[in-house]
Amino acid sequence: MINYNPKDWFIFIFRFSKSDTFRQLLPLLIMVGIYAGFISFLENHYLQLSQNDNLKNVGLMHSVLGFVLSLLLVFRTNTAYDRWWEGRKVWGSLTNVSRNLALKLQACVKDQETRSYFRQMIPNFAFALKNHLRENEDYQELDPVLDLKPEKHLPNQIACALFDKVNALHQQGALTTAQLLVLDEEIKTLTEITGASERIKNTPIPFTYSVFIKKFIFFYVMTLPFGWSFSMGYYVIPVVMLILYAMASLELIAEEIENPFGTDDNDLPLDQICTNIRKHVAELLD
Repeated sequence: MINYNPKDWFIFIFRFSKSDTFRQLLPLLIMVGIYAGFISFLENHYLQLSQNDNLKNVGLMHSVLGFVLSLLLVFRTNTAYDRWWEGRKVWGSLTNVSRNLALKLQACVKDQETRSYFRQMIPNFAFALKNHLRENEDYQELDPVLDLKPEKHLPNQIACALFDKVNALHQQGALTTAQLLVLDEEIKTLTEITGASERIKNTPIPFTYSVFIKKFIFFYVMTLPFGWSFSMGYYVIPVVMLILYAMASLELIAEEIENPFGTDDNDLPLDQICTNIRKHVAELLD
């Protein structure tokens, strides 16, 4: 995730980052510009369609379709941002649960060896969940406390190990029944966070809806020169390119943020969140 000052908006106009949609769309913009210039050349120099009064009103169709398309893009963008924000709330809950679990263990558990176990395992859950969502099998960030099996669901293994440890402490008399129930609620929340994160990641926008928007944008832009070259001439080239850039950029941005757990510039800072969890849990259980 890119950290920036939202007040420096004037600088953003002239700065292009790696995630800027202009870089991705530049080849397509050039092709569409050439296409629009070719159509304008044919209509104004060979076909002489500008003399037909009926065809001069073709641009009115684009005004209506543009309004409909803008509504679809607004809905698309809002849906993607809702997924991004929900993912941020879920991982904010993970931070709070990790701290609460460490706070309660700090008060309930006095044995230093047991504290060291939880000091490693609670952050391990966050790192394991991050790698699980990114489908990354490199678990070098995890502290080697348990003999975990990477081919299986790693966050579930760690959550299970946490509950087994808490239950064993209860059986040994180190925890009371009330303390066990309190800690059980926090550990149960870890699995709920896992399920919520997997739901966001594994449930993208319906395929038909996504394909329809892309097709709508394509046919809308490709028909613009036919309706506007009568009145705009070759000025239709930059206008069509600008419209394509605006509409296609919204779709690209929505595609990037609808899965907020990746490594794109606009995704959630999961690495930083996991590092903060490890730092705060270590401070509480030191």
